[in-house]
Amino acid sequence: MNMDAKSEIEYAKSVLKQEISGINSLIDSLGDSFIAAVDLLCRKSGHVILSGIGKPGHICAKISATLASTGTPSFFLHPAEASHGDLGMISEDDTLFVFSLSGNTVELVPMLSYASRFGIDVIGVTSNPESTLAKAANIKIILPKVPEAGPHKLAPTTSTTMMIALGDAVALCLLKRKEFRKEQFKNLHPGGALGKQLLTVKDLMHTNTPIVHENDLMKDVLVEMTEKSFGCVCVVNENNKIVGIITDGDLRRKITDNFLEKKACEVMSRNPKVVSSSAFAQEVTKFMNDHKITNLFVSEDGTPSGIIHIHDCLRAGLV
Repeated sequence: MNMDAKSEIEYAKSVLKQEISGINSLIDSLGDSFIAAVDLLCRKSGHVILSGIGKPGHICAKISATLASTGTPSFFLHPAEASHGDLGMISEDDTLFVFSLSGNTVELVPMLSYASRFGIDVIGVTSNPESTLAKAANIKIILPKVPEAGPHKLAPTTSTTMMIALGDAVALCLLKRKEFRKEQFKNLHPGGALGKQLLTVKDLMHTNTPIVHENDLMKDVLVEMTEKSFGCVCVVNENNKIVGIITDGDLRRKITDNFLEKKACEVMSRNPKVVSSSAFAQEVTKFMNDHKITNLFVSEDGTPSGIIHIHDCLRAGLV
């Protein structure tokens, strides 16, 4: 690495340190207004409508997406579009969550006036407590005044980093208060790598489980194994509780002259490993790989409800 490259790395580090300093200042500044904002958003039944202009507007769009994906209905409303008819998208059950560093952005005025006229709650995020936004907001969160990164201290950098971090903190506090579960998160993230992580056994399992009773003869067990084609059968007792498993391997190891007249309980392997339908499929895939198991019976309270094969996991892209 030449000296110029080294100098550039050091400068990049100084930019990141400046933004970290802004985050630290934000941490120290959080207080009653933050709690009041979370209280309001948790209490209201409508949408959280994010709005801002310029770089804060882009940040608002991201925060809105984070809120929506973590259980708080939200959308982004551009201030300029709001002034040309989109104010009709705001209902009295909604909350405006508005970001502006100066707090005096003129494009926000019609929206703030509309909110005041119709009693729409406003949370304002700004660094200026005397600004138009701060005065119009029911709850104002004042950002610390810290220098922007860069030689001219002009481009929104540290300030927008603080905004996005604040939005994440609000979204995750709401998630925690609402006890938003992984299962709910899965419903909102069905695609991509995240969707794969959140698949459950129930999403992949088969319900045509091969089942025999412990006193059934092996000639009948073979019929069930052949018809269901999983290479195994679940053995249950008179109470329909799982007591064993018979696999292709058991057939090869235990076959004798009178094999077909033996009972399932004489051939089966006892206490097979089972899995709950609510278990995450990625974890089950690892379990099957670690234990060199190709099939697992799905059980609720000891009763069979399905079967999952390692191939089902592989087809879903789980490894």
